Amino acid sequence: MKLSHALVVLDLETTGIWVERDKIIEIAMVKSFPDNHTETYLKKVNPGVPIPAVISQLIGITDADVKDAPAFKDIAQEVLQFIGDSDLAGFNIEKFDLPLLEREVREANLQFNWRTHKVYDAQRVYHLNEKRDLYAAYKFYCDKDLNNAHSALADAQATLEILEAQVAKYGDGDASVEHLGQYRYRSTEEFYDKEKKFRWWNGKLYMMFGKYANKYTLQEIVQKDRSYLGWILSAQFSEEVKELVENALNGRFPQPSEK
Repeated sequence: MKLSHALVVLDLETTGIWVERDKIIEIAMVKSFPDNHTETYLKKVNPGVPIPAVISQLIGITDADVKDAPAFKDIAQEVLQFIGDSDLAGFNIEKFDLPLLEREVREANLQFNWRTHKVYDAQRVYHLNEKRDLYAAYKFYCDKDLNNAHSALADAQATLEILEAQVAKYGDGDASVEHLGQYRYRSTEEFYDKEKKFRWWNGKLYMMFGKYANKYTLQEIVQKDRSYLGWILSAQFSEEVKELVENALNGRFPQPSEK
């Protein structure tokens, strides 16, 4: 790959996927130069909050591993110096890594405007160039061409064959379709309610709308502005949200395990 300018490929490991609040646990950067030599930067970071167990299981980094690591604010300047004016690249970097890094740098009282750099997002290139539709899945799992695509019956029959192939491929010898249940998309895992009005973070609920969005926990809003929560009870919100707010006003707050 020919380069006309230095290129930094960046990846972050974080406490979660909430760009506005989650914290960096590890940062890795590989800097490639036009003459083909490379430099590497790798640092663990103490996020200042507990690392969720599910994250530790996923990336293999525990609270003990980062106990003596620096806070991000203590390495922010050297991170920016390593990046310099380089072009930037990564996988899903535009939607996640760069916005989260920008926020962490800002919280360290420095500035990082990644939008002034050329950015190459490998995930976007992949998604725009490789099909991920039913036709592509049928070819991948069944090695067949879907000749009557968008015919409802043909699509349904192809999907059945795909499921059978997925059970065989991912079932670890278990031919039961129930095995695929572990791959169900749980869009509300990090949220309290189906409408995503309140989000869990570090064991606390944060409001995701209105003037307090992303800023305060539900407990803090009860102390700060009870009248705002009272308005929610009279407005067009789901019964799930109203029940949550009413309980909060009466001093009853849910725990993450309750949802």
